[in-house]
Amino acid sequence: MNGDFDAGVIRELAGERVFERGEAYVDEGRVKGIKEQGDVITATVAGTQRYHVQLTLRDKGATAACDCPAAQEAAWCKHAVAVALAWLDRQDGDEPGARAVRTVDDLRAHLSRKDKAELVELLAELAEEHDPVRDRFLLDAAARPGAVDLRTFRRTIARTIRPRTFVDYHNMYDYTRHIDTVVDQIERLLKAGHAREVIDLTDFALEAMEDAMGSVDDSDGGMSPILERLQDLHHRACRRARPDPQALAARLFTWEMRTDWEIFLGAAATYADVLGQSGLAVYRQLAEREWADVPALGPGGKDSEQYGKRFRITQVMEALARATGDIEALVAVKSRDLSYAYHYLQIAETYRDANQPDKALEWAELGVKAFPERTDSRLRAFLAEEYHRRGRHDEAIGVIWNEFSDAPHLEQYQQLKRHADRVDQWPTWRDQALAYLRERADARSVEETRPRWSERLAWVARRDHSTLVEIFLWERDIETAWLEAQAGGCSPQLWLELAGKREKDHPEDAVSIYQAQIEPTLARKNNDAYEDAVELLRKVHRALKRMGREDEFAAYLATVRAKHKPKRNFMKLVDSAKWT
Repeated sequence: MNGDFDAGVIRELAGERVFERGEAYVDEGRVKGIKEQGDVITATVAGTQRYHVQLTLRDKGATAACDCPAAQEAAWCKHAVAVALAWLDRQDGDEPGARAVRTVDDLRAHLSRKDKAELVELLAELAEEHDPVRDRFLLDAAARPGAVDLRTFRRTIARTIRPRTFVDYHNMYDYTRHIDTVVDQIERLLKAGHAREVIDLTDFALEAMEDAMGSVDDSDGGMSPILERLQDLHHRACRRARPDPQALAARLFTWEMRTDWEIFLGAAATYADVLGQSGLAVYRQLAEREWADVPALGPGGKDSEQYGKRFRITQVMEALARATGDIEALVAVKSRDLSYAYHYLQIAETYRDANQPDKALEWAELGVKAFPERTDSRLRAFLAEEYHRRGRHDEAIGVIWNEFSDAPHLEQYQQLKRHADRVDQWPTWRDQALAYLRERADARSVEETRPRWSERLAWVARRDHSTLVEIFLWERDIETAWLEAQAGGCSPQLWLELAGKREKDHPEDAVSIYQAQIEPTLARKNNDAYEDAVELLRKVHRALKRMGREDEFAAYLATVRAKHKPKRNFMKLVDSAKWT
């Protein structure tokens, strides 16, 4: 093995932040099953799910591969770091000539040399000290060949999933890993042929999970894979056991209507192979009965159940309509809620996908008419495309102009250009758009120069040509962007962008911008702000040096030091900075 491969090499390969996270995983005991084959090391790491890592030691350093999403961008993810550090830990303390116990095979060989009574005592001690070990042994004993002890399974499930106190973020990993060990035992029951028992237990476990969600900090999403796994086990068990389809349909529908966690969402499609015609008929009957009580909503309408029960039954009814292939049935469901412009777009897209363009256009026009101001931008884009397709280009650009005038920003300006370019009308529309932006900026400037009280003693007047500056920067007209900023002001970010683009040929302009941004940056009073301020100082120094006025920097820096001397962390950064 490569003797040059150590923690320092790993830190260099992965970076400080990833290294620290991998180190934490080692401390938490998440690395499992380390195996060595020549220069190849493999292991699994328990994160939000189990990830597989392979390390290959090279003459200089090592290469890493992991099946987690982060490894697609950087091979040395936190899981790879954790495996590498855990492997290095096992190398420490090896005595010359001694055979280290490093792998599961080594451990198995060691345990095989102990007598039965000693092993029983060791396992009993582990069960007393570690709840997951105890529960695994209990459930293994409860999975009798003749009859499963469901009472023990339910008690263990309830004890494991329903927390006695709130489970905070730092304890969530151990909590979800414990649940996973219980689900492992339920899956073993299914493999052993106890499908009916698994239906009962997964149903019970899902209820416990639903109850527990309000008592845990699941900000990392560790509960979702368990919910998905239990639902998959339930479906697989139903496919084997073939429970009464009508009773199953009623149970699944009840779950869909009551849950806030999307448990059994889309059950009609998922369980179609189990429900059959009789089960689906019951499911549809229950859904239509629930749907009959859902009120129709027009533009701007509200329903207290809009994001709860209404949403769920709408999903169910749409799935049933799609299953029949009846477009009008699907539209009838969707048109029950026209409270948002986006819902008109969904109907228009449904007709477009069904090759009914005239109805698609009709619904898009209805949506824009129902929401004449600040309508959904996606609906306007759809309508414009339909007009272009019919050769009604003026109407198409008119729709996009309305979008621009409602939200006159760079993105809308770019969209206007794309549509105007299609009919070679961009110069005309560009002039109109720029005139509109200037008129709007001037009107705002007049309004805001009227005295208004702000904070304690300051009268505030703001000018802002940010959108115009953004547009000219996008068009690579730096000089005009600069003139607009001078005339009407712009955001700090745009001032800095302008400074960066003018620094080479107009360093005096860049210096004034950088200096103007230092005070508001330091006013944020945190370490990130202090680092940003030091970077601005470097830019001031660079621009002054370009003008041959480098000697001015020392005096300027002295004034900054004097004013911000109480900011000790900032002073440390200034003291350690290299002005090159």
